[in-house]
Formats: sequence, C-alpha cells, structure tokens
Amino acid sequence: MRKIRCIFMYKQEDDKREHCLKILDQLAQLCNPKELFLGLLEQIEQTSGEQVCQTVMLLLQPLQTVLLKLQNKKAYSVGLSLAMIMNQLTPLPVPYTKQQIQEDKLGLCQCCKAVVDFAKPFVNEVVKNMEKSSEYNDMELKEELLKFCMRSLKYPLLTAQLEQLEGIEEHPFRHFATEIIDILWDIRELMPLVFLHRKDKSPHWEKEEFADIERKNSADSLACLSYLMFVQHFGIDCFPMVFSPSYILQCNMTRIEVLLKRTEESMLSKGLDLFESCLLRMEDNSLLHQYLEFRDFINVPQDLVKVMTLCPIEHLRKKSLNILQLFIDKFDAEGKYTLFRCLLKTSNHAGVEGYIIKNIKDQIHLSLTKACDNIWFTGHHLISLLDLVLLLPEGAETDLLQNSDRIMASLNLLRYLVIKDCESDNQTGVWTTLAKIEQNFLKPLHVGLNMSKAHYEAEIKNKKENRREAHSSNTVCSVTVSGEKMPAMTTEMQLQVLHSALFTFDLIESVLARVEELIEVKIKAVMDGSS
Repeated sequence: MRKIRCIFMYKQEDDKREHCLKILDQLAQLCNPKELFLGLLEQIEQTSGEQVCQTVMLLLQPLQTVLLKLQNKKAYSVGLSLAMIMNQLTPLPVPYTKQQIQEDKLGLCQCCKAVVDFAKPFVNEVVKNMEKSSEYNDMELKEELLKFCMRSLKYPLLTAQLEQLEGIEEHPFRHFATEIIDILWDIRELMPLVFLHRKDKSPHWEKEEFADIERKNSADSLACLSYLMFVQHFGIDCFPMVFSPSYILQCNMTRIEVLLKRTEESMLSKGLDLFESCLLRMEDNSLLHQYLEFRDFINVPQDLVKVMTLCPIEHLRKKSLNILQLFIDKFDAEGKYTLFRCLLKTSNHAGVEGYIIKNIKDQIHLSLTKACDNIWFTGHHLISLLDLVLLLPEGAETDLLQNSDRIMASLNLLRYLVIKDCESDNQTGVWTTLAKIEQNFLKPLHVGLNMSKAHYEAEIKNKKENRREAHSSNTVCSVTVSGEKMPAMTTEMQLQVLHSALFTFDLIESVLARVEELIEVKIKAVMDGSS
C-alpha cells in the first residue's frame, strides 16, 4: 500500500495525486476483493493523529467498491469496516464552537458526511430486501448498520453542538444527524429505539464489565436519539401523534437521567433541554402523582438539584432551577406534596430547602384562596409537612448562617400561616400544632441566635484587639465561618465577613420577633372574644 503514502506526498491540486487516485480506483475494480479489503482496513487501522480523516476519506470509495463486490461474509465485512472507521475517528476532538466547525481543522465534519455516503448503498440493500419480503430474515447487515447508527449517536453527535448557527448554511453535524435518523427510519428501527429503554438485541458478553460498557454506550446513544427527536425535531414527522405528553415524558426520563449525571457542558445542556422540552408539552397540574412511583421521577429532580448546587456553569445552574419549578408545576396536588417531602429530605442544601418551602407557601395560599378544598396543603397532611419544615436540623446548635435561607423561608411561611389562618377557622391546622412548633423551632432558634451572636461578637472583639497589637492592619490570618476555613484575608476583610454574619442574625431575629408578636396578638384576640 505504498500508493497511499505517495498520495499524501502530493498536494491537492497536483496532477500526480490525481493519477495515484485513479490507480487506486483501478485496483479496487481489478484486484481480489478479499485481499484488497484486508489491505485497506489495515491502512485505516495504522493511521493516527491528523492523518486519520484524510486517510479514511481517501479510502472510503475503494473500500465501498470492494465491499459491494464481496459475495461471502458481506454483512460482517461492512460491520468490521464501519467499526474500524468509527474506532479511528472517536479519539478525535469534536469541533464545538462556530469557529471550530468552520475551520474543521482535522477534517472530522467532512469525514462524517463521507462515512454516511459510504454506508448508503448497504442501507439501500437492506431496504430493498425488506420491501421484497415482509418476513425479511437476513438481519446481519441490518444489525451492522444499527450498530453504526448507535455508535454515531454517541460519537460525535452526543458531544456535538447541534443548535443552528448563524453564518453556517449547512451545519455538518445537523446534516449528519439527519442522515443517521433517516437510516434508522429506513431500516425500521427508529420508533422501536425511541420507545425502548434499552435495545434488547445487545450482544451477550461473558464478562460483566463488557456488558456494563455496552449498556452505558447504549444508554448514551438512546439519550442522544431522544434529544435529536424531541428537542431538535429530527425525524419528528415520523413520530405518531397518538401518545400523551405524560407518556412521552415517562419514556424519556431514563434518558434525561443519563444526561444529567454527566458533567460535560454539551451533554448536560442536552439533558436539560430534553427535560424542558418534554415538560413544556404538558399542561400545569396534569401529571398524576402515581408517576412518582417510577424511580426515574424521583432520581431526575435529585440530579437536577445537584446541577443547581454543584455545576460550575452559571447559565446551566439557572436553567436547572427553572426546570425544577416547571417539573413541580406539572404535578397534581398530591404529586407536588410528595415531591416536596422527598426534596426536603434529600437535597441537603439550605438554599434548595428554602426554595421548596417557598413553593409550599404558594400551594397553601392557593388552597386557602380557591373555592375547591385542597386536602394536601391543609389539615393533617399539611401538619405532617410542617413537621419537616418548622424545625432546626440540629436544634439550638444548628449552624444558623449556613441554614439562613431555609430558616428565613420557614419563618416567612409561619408568619403567612398566622396572618392568613384565623384560630377559629384553623384550616391549615397550624394553631393545633403551635406548641410543637414553639418547642421544635421557635425556642431552639432563640437559643441558637443568642449563642451565634455572642460567638461572632466575641470574634469581632478579638479581631479588633489583635489589630491594635499587630504592626499593620494588613496582617494576613485565617478565619473559620460556617465550618469552613476561609481564604487568607486581612483583618479588615475578616471583620466585614463577621459583621455580615451578625446582620443575617439580626434579620432572622427581627422576623422571629414579628412572628411571635403576631401569634400573641391572635391568641389575645381569641381570649378577649371568649371572655
């Protein structure tokens, strides 16, 4: 195969290069197909680095010619060729930005288009055979093409940026996605894959570790397929319109979970987009609470919380918060109630807990102002929920600064309940459980505030004394706040942080005092009325 190395020696416009290409084409026509097939595959296997795409694109036409001439083991040979090509392409970085796609430095965009063109005659062969007989039994070639499509969904499409980009007339990866969807439709595998959690025909592996890799690859591919169809609308014209939005959501939850567990921006953003797209198809309050019996419907919001709190990319954190609210809005009252309980128990983040408590307050408000009675956010069901809300996780020793978002949300909820619900009506049940609330929440909060304020005031006094003794006010030292050692700061900076903490405690204390004042006024009014 010296001829191939010679081709790379000449520039694109060189006549000698053209002569070499014609010789290669003649070899494909005249040589023993089996021998030439092995030689071409060997060349593809041996290439690496920047020459991968050049070599693959150069050899695709002669390889296709050879495969079309093969009589025996054709399906196996086609599958081997496609697998070898994808193995060589997969290590290459996928162009992501508009500039990278336009430059196509390694030639991957061109190569993807060429590989699809290479596969088309074999797709046509499968289609032709299926049209001849409805009981088409030669599944080998179809299976090899299916493996190629699944592989292509994972790489490059799962990683690729697939939004329409201004200034790029034909987005190479959008074109590639269209072609892959078309192949799946032509070989009658598109709809089965859209609705199956995983492909039943996955290979049997003796070693479990290989089976796990196969399952993971399949899950990634199916997640990408759902994204292409329900977000980018590739192949949506083939999609039957008989399925309810809740069923479409159910079918996609496993795939959304797969994407939300990834940390790469391209994959995580696809998961958020897919989740959002499925939810936007639904009307508010239409998702039945029974769906929370499916494990995915509990796992996905928990993954969403992790994105909200741990993802370093700000716009993805904000988007995940919006989607969590969208998810909450879609459930019926019992579903919202169950979801709130779950998230309060599992989020382990004061900001998220505060957000959920605000949602609980909104649901109670709807229950009290609507004509229809909502049993889930009044009476004994609400009291059970308030047991999770109106308490300090570690009693008086709870870190009030770290839990300030949750505590403020809880106090605002209690203030709302005391103002809106008269003791004589007691629709929410808050007046029945007031003694318990005082014992578990209000009294420990008083003690905790006194302890925290005393601690921080002592710290401030200590810092000021140390500052006087120090040679310079810019002396660098460390301070621990909310259990975490803060970065090296000057004494002035540390004092600012400590004063900020005191301000937070004062704010909590003022709302607490207002709540207790409201309770006292209401109780006094009832006692005066009965006397």
